[in-house]
Amino acid sequence: MRHLAFAGSHYEMGLQQGAALLERGERILEQVPFPITQERLEFAQSCLPVYGRWFPGGLEELRGLAEGQGLPFPLLAGALLPMYCMVPQPRCSCFAVRGGGQSLLGRNSDFLTALKGSNTHLVCRPAGGLTLLGNTTAFVELEDGVNSAGLAAGLTSVLPEPPRPGLNAGMLLRLVLETCGSVGEALELLERVPTASSHTLVLADRRGDIALVEQRGERRAVRRPAEETAWVCAVNRCHLPETAPPAPDSGDDWQAEERYRTLARALPAGLRTAAEAMDLLAGRRGFLCQYDRRGGHDTVWSAVYDLSAGEIWLAEGNPGRLPFRKLTAPFQS
Repeated sequence: MRHLAFAGSHYEMGLQQGAALLERGERILEQVPFPITQERLEFAQSCLPVYGRWFPGGLEELRGLAEGQGLPFPLLAGALLPMYCMVPQPRCSCFAVRGGGQSLLGRNSDFLTALKGSNTHLVCRPAGGLTLLGNTTAFVELEDGVNSAGLAAGLTSVLPEPPRPGLNAGMLLRLVLETCGSVGEALELLERVPTASSHTLVLADRRGDIALVEQRGERRAVRRPAEETAWVCAVNRCHLPETAPPAPDSGDDWQAEERYRTLARALPAGLRTAAEAMDLLAGRRGFLCQYDRRGGHDTVWSAVYDLSAGEIWLAEGNPGRLPFRKLTAPFQS
């Protein structure tokens, strides 16, 4: 897993990343596991005005990334902006729990083993924004992370519906962590920003607030439990009444319902420590990461954000086989 850190304006951070990868002999478009079709290029162009309105810094970072790689900006935009919108993406599991003074978010990232070299732990210190760190398969986007205000977030993919111009899940998560200090602020922002992808977002902050946001096409639902001890979880299907599909999604979702049953069975019993969250993510309480790697996919990293203790734990591969190690958090407990 790469470990990269950048600071400055969004354009400068993108330029730094593009140049750093190129210096290592890594060309972004060689790591994209799908063709960049005319449909993707046109869809990316239709999203640019929305990014310009809601996340211009994200566009500037993408422009810097393209220049650092020596790529035309429209081509790189066509690769990254339609992610989560047009074809199935990483298959992941995520949860947040609070109780007994604890506030935890945990996430397994499940993806193609052939692309493990592109998995990145990223630290960003954007000028004028919150410091954040997190993990990604997609360069300027984030798939889970936490910021200096103690807000953590993680996404999962949902079978795409016809896309519409907006921000994709990875860019939404990045925008939330750069600009929001609490779950409440994040939910207010997500209510306003046009969304292009179908996905879930799990949110937690160090005050103990947690929430689940499910987006399936134009349908959007939020669960924000009020109980003192509470939990939310997500896999690759929507489960809230407003967003759940009338029939099970078709296609290979990497045992999503089995993973969901594991979380829904384990979380009500309570997780009191980060170690217990790691055990859950490692599959010691039921199926969550026990894939047969011969199928070409696996859990490629696992993260626990202990917001009460101000600790971050990362396993740089399948947590059933590899240990978690503690990272420096960008916030105080």
